[in-house]
Amino acid sequence: MSWFTKWSFRNKAAMWIMSILILIMGVASYFTLPMEFLPSADNPQISIIVMGQGTDSKTMEDQVTTPIEESISGVKGKKNIFSTTGDGYAKVDINYDSKTDMKDAKQEVQEVLSNVHLPENVSKPTVVQLNTSMIPIADVAVTFKEGLTPGNLKFADKKIVPLFKDIKGVASIQTYGMASSYVSVKVNNSLLSEKKVTIQSVMGVLQGQNSAIAIGEKTIEGKASNIKVIGNIDHLSSLENLTVAPGVHLKDIASINVTKPQDTMTRINGADGLLLIVTKDSQSNAVAISKDLRDVTKKINKKYNQLETSVIVATADMVKTSVTSMMKEVLLGALFATIVIMLFLRNIRSTFITIVSIPLSLAFTLFLLSRSGVTLNILTLGGVAVAVGRLVDDSIVVIENIFRKMQNEKFTVQLVMDAAKEVSSAITASTLTTVAVFLPIGLVNGGLQDFLMPFALTITYSLLASLIVALTVVPLMSAGLLKNAKLPEHKPSKKFIGLVTWSLNHKWIILSLSFLLFVGSIGVYSVMPKGAVDNSSADFVQTVLNYPNDTPIGEVKNGTLKLEKFILAQKEVKDEFTMFGNNEDAAKFGAIDSPTKANINIVLKDKDNTDQLIKKIEAQKNQFPNATLTVAASSLMGGGNPQITIDVVGDQLTKLESVSTLIKEKIKEIDGIEKLATNEDAKKTVYSLEVNPEKGNPAQVAQQLSVMLNRTPLGSMDLNDQETAVFLNPVLDPKSPKDLKEIPIMTTSGPAPVSSVAKLIKEEKTTNQFHKDGDPYIQVTATVDPKKLSKVSTEIAKIINGDKKDHKGIKLPSGVEVFIGGASAQQADDFTDLFMTMGASIGIVFLIMVITFKTIRAPISILFSLPLAAVGAVLALLISRITVDITSLLGALMLIGIVVTNAIVLLDRIKQNEQKMIIRDAIVEAASIRMRPILMTAVATISAMLPLLFKKAETGNLVSQSLAIVVIGGLAVATLLTLVVIPVIYELFHFKKAKKQRNRQKQSGEISV
Repeated sequence: MSWFTKWSFRNKAAMWIMSILILIMGVASYFTLPMEFLPSADNPQISIIVMGQGTDSKTMEDQVTTPIEESISGVKGKKNIFSTTGDGYAKVDINYDSKTDMKDAKQEVQEVLSNVHLPENVSKPTVVQLNTSMIPIADVAVTFKEGLTPGNLKFADKKIVPLFKDIKGVASIQTYGMASSYVSVKVNNSLLSEKKVTIQSVMGVLQGQNSAIAIGEKTIEGKASNIKVIGNIDHLSSLENLTVAPGVHLKDIASINVTKPQDTMTRINGADGLLLIVTKDSQSNAVAISKDLRDVTKKINKKYNQLETSVIVATADMVKTSVTSMMKEVLLGALFATIVIMLFLRNIRSTFITIVSIPLSLAFTLFLLSRSGVTLNILTLGGVAVAVGRLVDDSIVVIENIFRKMQNEKFTVQLVMDAAKEVSSAITASTLTTVAVFLPIGLVNGGLQDFLMPFALTITYSLLASLIVALTVVPLMSAGLLKNAKLPEHKPSKKFIGLVTWSLNHKWIILSLSFLLFVGSIGVYSVMPKGAVDNSSADFVQTVLNYPNDTPIGEVKNGTLKLEKFILAQKEVKDEFTMFGNNEDAAKFGAIDSPTKANINIVLKDKDNTDQLIKKIEAQKNQFPNATLTVAASSLMGGGNPQITIDVVGDQLTKLESVSTLIKEKIKEIDGIEKLATNEDAKKTVYSLEVNPEKGNPAQVAQQLSVMLNRTPLGSMDLNDQETAVFLNPVLDPKSPKDLKEIPIMTTSGPAPVSSVAKLIKEEKTTNQFHKDGDPYIQVTATVDPKKLSKVSTEIAKIINGDKKDHKGIKLPSGVEVFIGGASAQQADDFTDLFMTMGASIGIVFLIMVITFKTIRAPISILFSLPLAAVGAVLALLISRITVDITSLLGALMLIGIVVTNAIVLLDRIKQNEQKMIIRDAIVEAASIRMRPILMTAVATISAMLPLLFKKAETGNLVSQSLAIVVIGGLAVATLLTLVVIPVIYELFHFKKAKKQRNRQKQSGEISV
């Protein structure tokens, strides 16, 4: 690589121009790079959602869920299928293999569903495939002074929403709260009987009324003319005066009103409102769009007095905070690295030359990221924060070698070029090994790969850029700035030379101690708790008020409003939005749940008050005795701690219930489990009418009862220039089993109570039906402390499956199987993937070193630095008491590349010395000469990572405290041991040759005497 240095000296002017251009392009790229929260990553899951208002869960299961499950059973790449069916909804989740192309998978599912025939009273299936790009960049609230009238809803849809859609970079806007008012027709039963009007006459009252029918074409007054028949009902009075029987109008038997839906609610800061969920396209800057959104809300508020718009949540604010935080850590890291270089070299000019590599490398990195289509997010910035210390390593080795040569030789340009050439192969090999560590990222599964790729690309680009800078800009600047510099004298440490010599003479003591340390660290690692990444930083507080499924909607609504009022009275609250009930807007995001569950999301004025507010809300539990109140800090990636799932699968529900109850009982006392729940906790009274086939037809009875007991669509009308649905309210409202039995229906022998043709059966049944791959299952969910995930998982597995010792586990009934999954299974997969990546990385690193040294013994010697790094990493985790998680293993992956660089720099000098010295002298001289650059690079890298030690966990960020601890601990111990252990191993591999050389030198010395 020395030709880089020669070329730069032959083209000095071009080099300076290129450096300036790189800085300009880097700054320009920083401001033009799309800025977002997370890189685009697919969730390997597809959800199918179908809504059927008023349909019980068993009917939904038989008529909707089962046909869908059967149709999708053969889709490519699926791992398993889970389904949840409740009153009025069905949700089927298909989990895919991580390597599956999710766009193709979604298209296949849509094609399969197009051939499934579902009942007419349910919605068309909604197919949802979530991606991190679907994380909203902002939630915009729209409230009206007059409330959500049909006119205001139309105004928002036609005037307000388009203003936000027109913002450059906005991909889509989902609107919550658009449930339109409808016209309610409430029939008076006594008047119906008195006027002798049938319910069928009422149901057909709007049939053909709102129509525009073309009759044909005729010649009228000598001209060809079209003839049409038009019917238009555009006032409530027109509807009221419709004839339902001779001499009887609709108003004579029914009350007619405009009504709002009672089973859904969207409220913002205590008032009915609309919530606009804004997502951006992949090429746009979240921060810029967020600014535009706020500008548009100001213009709307200024232009329209009857409404108010505001941005209540913006992920761009979090992006901005993350960018600021990371940039601060990058600058602090660069400052610490500069201080270290200054302390070692004790010369301002040489320090300045060295740190120039940081801005140049970062500028080049930003330019390359922009050309690669990578966005500026918390992971790319994390890559910069991690790499900043390593950016000066190559430059340190070059400048230190120039520095050392200047103490013994006259300063010339040739001296600078020779000094750079002397270390060029070493720094090239060390940089390539660090970069090579990230090549096998393809072995990692899809989701983790999508997250690691931007991080890996950032480090790769920055390190390659730093190598080029070290071989070109640093020698050029050195030739100019160090010409007349007075450099402080540096002499190798005699004590260190003595230590290396002693170690070479006592190899087995050094090797035995190193082996014991390594074995000890492996033993400690095996018993250390393995945890999940703790994203404990809260973006908002999520409050859930969950009523039993048999609770009347009115009670749910009143309880929700009561809780909302309390929350709004708290001084910590900045904004809140309340939602309950299922609707098509939520279904588009796969969010569908119990119709009696209310969600209140709270944005705080200050995140530091999160725990304080949670305690206040939890203290209100006694105010809602009939409901379960849960409060938790939440983030954009989901709230709460990791969960272990235990799926009990079989064909008989009674067996599943007994096994799941037994499992709950057995594991509830395990230390680390914070909460236990099952999906079978809720039960509901179900009244079934079993029709006698000799007396009636079940389909005809069901049709009549449906009209009597459910809201029935009659048609639509044009109200206030807006198409409005007209519904017939339930004719009857039975309050007891007796009322149910006495519901009148039409039979073959005339009107009769339903009990004359059917038997009423009362049962207590679960409100939801759950399937796994088509079979019924019960899921026990254990919410776990993130730090104790592996420990709890092991205990649960031991209790359920037993072990090889004295614990036999749970005896399962025939036909029942138990599967443990959730966070523990995901952790195991991620750990396996990263260990595979580490293995492949070591192989690639070894290959690069064999090519560099053109021998196999030197690379093997260098690889012995990896166990030494493991010792330091485990020791650091042990001292800090931090559990092993994915970010810790990512730090270990980085260590493979970082640690071997020290050994490469050392052995490169030994190989050069061997041409003119015996092996022992070559080793001692190389260790004494390379000690300073090795210590400088290690301390600079460690110092640059110190800010990350105090970094709090951030949502979705893999660069955190545990990564820094592993890298700092591993690098510190490996650096100290490398200077002693690697020389010992290298001489051991050349034991015979080294011994012969020493004997020959000893004999020649005796002869000369």
